[in-house]
Amino acid sequence: MTPRHPLTPARAGAASAALVLVLVSAATGSPVSAAGGEGAEGAQATVAYRSVARFGAAGKPRDLLLHPDSKKLYVGSDDLTETADVNESGLHVLDPADGRVRSTVGQAPGPTGALGRRAVRQLLAPLPGDGAVFLYPLRGIGTAKDGDAAAAGAWVPGAAVTHATSGLTPSTALVAQGPVLSEVDIATAAVKRSVTLEGGDGFAVDAARGTVWFTDTADRRMYRIDAATFQVTTTVALPAGEGFGGFTEVDPETGAVWVGLGTTVVVHDATGERLGTLRGAGTDMPRAVGFDATTHEAFVVWQDAGDTSQPGSDDDGALTVHRTRDLQEVAKPLVLRGMHAQSGSAAVAVAPGGAVVFVSDPVAGKIDRLERVTSPHVTRNPADRSVAAGTRISLTAEAEGTPRPTVAWQASTDAGRTWRSVEGATSPTYTFTAAAADNGRRYRAEFTNDAGTAHSAAATLTVTLADATTGGDGSAGPTGSTGGTTAGSGGGSAAAGGSSDASGTSGTPASGGDGSSGATVGGATVGGAGVGGAANEGAVGGSAANATPAGGALASTGAAVVPLAGSAVALTAAGWVLTRRARRRRTER
Repeated sequence: MTPRHPLTPARAGAASAALVLVLVSAATGSPVSAAGGEGAEGAQATVAYRSVARFGAAGKPRDLLLHPDSKKLYVGSDDLTETADVNESGLHVLDPADGRVRSTVGQAPGPTGALGRRAVRQLLAPLPGDGAVFLYPLRGIGTAKDGDAAAAGAWVPGAAVTHATSGLTPSTALVAQGPVLSEVDIATAAVKRSVTLEGGDGFAVDAARGTVWFTDTADRRMYRIDAATFQVTTTVALPAGEGFGGFTEVDPETGAVWVGLGTTVVVHDATGERLGTLRGAGTDMPRAVGFDATTHEAFVVWQDAGDTSQPGSDDDGALTVHRTRDLQEVAKPLVLRGMHAQSGSAAVAVAPGGAVVFVSDPVAGKIDRLERVTSPHVTRNPADRSVAAGTRISLTAEAEGTPRPTVAWQASTDAGRTWRSVEGATSPTYTFTAAAADNGRRYRAEFTNDAGTAHSAAATLTVTLADATTGGDGSAGPTGSTGGTTAGSGGGSAAAGGSSDASGTSGTPASGGDGSSGATVGGATVGGAGVGGAANEGAVGGSAANATPAGGALASTGAAVVPLAGSAVALTAAGWVLTRRARRRRTER
């Protein structure tokens, strides 16, 4: 038998802090459950995100764009004050896998056309194939791609541009100069048409539906502008309050408008009907949102107010992920350490499919690469087993997860109330030799990865004992010879005219039979006994325990251990009778 794996106490799950996020909506359900799980196949896995890399050397990030064609990460940046010896402002092009800076476009035209070092405040749209359209202070609209020595650009006439986005056509951009919204040509910055609103500071374009949504945070309202007429068609009230505007973005798939307002995100559908409100933890304020059409999810970046004197302020922000159709949270919130709004707003870029997310940290001047992880999801449970002691058995459990979960087998000797790890059992299949002491034990597999822990259902092991006296089947005993008595190691087996049951616990003498069922001596049957079965003892010249008269059926004692002493008495008596007969014959001669 192979050595048993010793048991060690099962690991305790590590505690982790969680962001409290409240969803206020007329059509909401319960929050997604936390990681873990016991037993059932098909249990819902938990989705989370983890930081796998932090990129630097790209100045102070102000905006991010993951190019849909070239897959390069474009970063619009200001200069970092900590690096006075070098100006890091401009358009940086990074390898999204490792953060390596491929190139930096730092030069762009000024209002007179002269090139100079320019910061990039917003990335408006990708250029076909590669490159980006961007906004640079104070009124510049520029374009550049990876490897360019300088950007092309032109300046919008009038006041400083306060906000900009992609246009309604590939050759145009939309810019806000306070409450004035204009459509301008990207190449020349010439104004094509304008509309003046009562107030406003940020807007978003729904090109698919020909709509522009312009937010007036001060007056707590939102204007719906028809792209064809460039006129206001609807005014939508926003919740009262004093919070600053964080963002106005449109989900390209649904047309829903997401507005960061104070410490909330207010969501309206494409017609302006309120869908619901998201609230962050403490003083966290929403500062960026990105959408993924593949998963139908929204990724919201929250930044702490950065004033620890305020109740609930802890200097930490968070990333939360929500289904766009009902705003339900679909991933565990990721705490973003040191993410506060005192140094500017964060930005977010989501790779198609949502497996990778990039979040800029304006405080540290870094970009975090986040990757999606899913907790273990049990796809196969071990089955109950019933075996004889000494049998080699295997238990198998399987689970999916990202990253691939590790496995550790556990055993319980108290019907599953407590569990102890099986030392060395770290494969999906656990193979061992069943021992008598394993009877009734339960076994389960524990699967663990960065997103959580799950347990398979428990399998119960039943170990049957081979009878120490029968060898298990009562058929291994030797056959007694005629007129004699034989002790069988696996249960008495009667000779001609006699029989033994399968367990070897009783023997039935044949009518007038001889052999191991007993010898007839002076009118009494001397019982035979098989070692390993209950003894059948015949009386010698009278009666004894478990004896019957000759010609009758011998009773089984039912004992689990053979009474060898009784068998010895019977054999001695038989020998005494045979000796007397032999002497008598000699005397007669």
